[in-house]
Parts: sequence; C-alpha cells; structure tokens
Amino acid sequence: MKIHVFANEEELHEAAAQTIVRLLRRKPDAVLGLATGGTPVGIYAKLAAAFRRGEVSFARATTFNLDEYVGLPPDHPESYRSYMERHLFRHIDLPQERAHIPDGNAADLERECERYERLLQEAGRIDLMLLGLGHNGHIGFNEPGRQLHSRTHVAVLHPKTREANARFFRSPEEVPARAVTMGLGGIFKAVTILLVVKGADKADIVHRALTGPLTTECPASLLQLHPDLVVMLDEGAAARFGRPAPGEAQPVNGLR
Repeated sequence: MKIHVFANEEELHEAAAQTIVRLLRRKPDAVLGLATGGTPVGIYAKLAAAFRRGEVSFARATTFNLDEYVGLPPDHPESYRSYMERHLFRHIDLPQERAHIPDGNAADLERECERYERLLQEAGRIDLMLLGLGHNGHIGFNEPGRQLHSRTHVAVLHPKTREANARFFRSPEEVPARAVTMGLGGIFKAVTILLVVKGADKADIVHRALTGPLTTECPASLLQLHPDLVVMLDEGAAARFGRPAPGEAQPVNGLR
C-alpha cells in the first residue's frame, strides 16, 4: 500500500490523471475501471485536457464503470451514463462501443448483472480501477453488511449513501433506492487500485478503512489485502495519518 498526500485538490487531480495517462502510454489497450460522484470530476477534467494537448489517446482503451442507478433513464442528468458523457466521454476519443456502463433500466436486472459480469470476464483483468470512498466505507455501491457480493449485483443503497448523494438531486426523495454495481470480485481482480479520497469529512472513514480491522461492515477495509493499492488523499482526508511532505508516499502498517 502506498499513500500519497497532496496539498490541494489541483495537485491531487493532476497526479491521479497522470497515473492513468502513464498507463495508457505504456499500454494503449488498457482496461480501466471508472468511478462517478464528486471525487473523480477533477480527474476527468485533467484527462480531457491531456487528450486535447495530444498527450494521451483512449482510442484503443476499454472502460467499465462501477455502477449505475436503477430506474434512471440514460439521458437523466444524474444517471451515471450522463455523468460520464458530460465529464469525460464526449471530450476524448474512446470508442462508444468500448465504454461499458450497467443498464439500470433493463427489464430483467438479474440478467443484466449476468451480462455485465460476462463482459468483465471476457475483458480479463482491469488494469487500473479508480475508486472513491463512501462515508460508510462503501466502494462502488458495495454497502456495509453481514456479507458482501463478489459478482455484479443489484444493491439496495444505504440511507447514508442516499443522503450523501441527495446533493446531486432536487430532493432526497429523488435519489434511487437501488443500483447495479460491480462486485468486490471484479474490483479486486484489478492489477492496480487507485483510491482517491478528498475532504476532512472523510478523514475518519479513510483511516478506518486503511488501518482498521478487515470487516464487511467497512467494505473498503478489504482493500488492505490488495497487492497494489495506491491511495491519494488531500490534506483534509489525511488528517488522521501522519504528515509526510505533500506528494510523498508514507507507509501504513509497515506496508509501502
């Protein structure tokens, strides 16, 4: 595990974006796992800017999004399909047929989960999985509970998750109660996991996730088991850790 702490969001976004740029330069046909929400917006803006400067191409890449709300049409402004188009896809040269997002409006959601899981299996390992972190420790929409799912599944969103996401909707009641989400098996098969966390309000949960006991009540705690976990934090999110120089990696529990 490597933790990098950045003095501000601008530096964090640039570092995360450049991690993806370097991967695509080295492996143009890389498979990327992509997240949504507030955390990656600045990263996607940096990637779009790098593409405009001619520094990177997505023409041979493949992407898999972590999740999609159940019941929102693709053109709804808060669907994750709309989010990805708005923040990244329309700004780069990624072929539409290689940009995969679960269909939250499928007539048969269980069959849709099977379809998405099959696509993941056919693609092989994800080269880099970009993750954010929920206030309750969820990754994707894998919520805390007595057991977790390995495969793509329909998740019932925790009330705290819906509350946190309500800022994107006109009212809390509009936040969908369910989502199709990649399971932990798909996430953990990634060669590299890049976990990005911002804000002092996430300081307690990121500390718990990275240093606390492994428990299904904090799904992100299982990331401690991944062989190539890279964590990027701003100073607020890193408040419970020591204070390395900004941008420097620090060991956690003896790991680097």
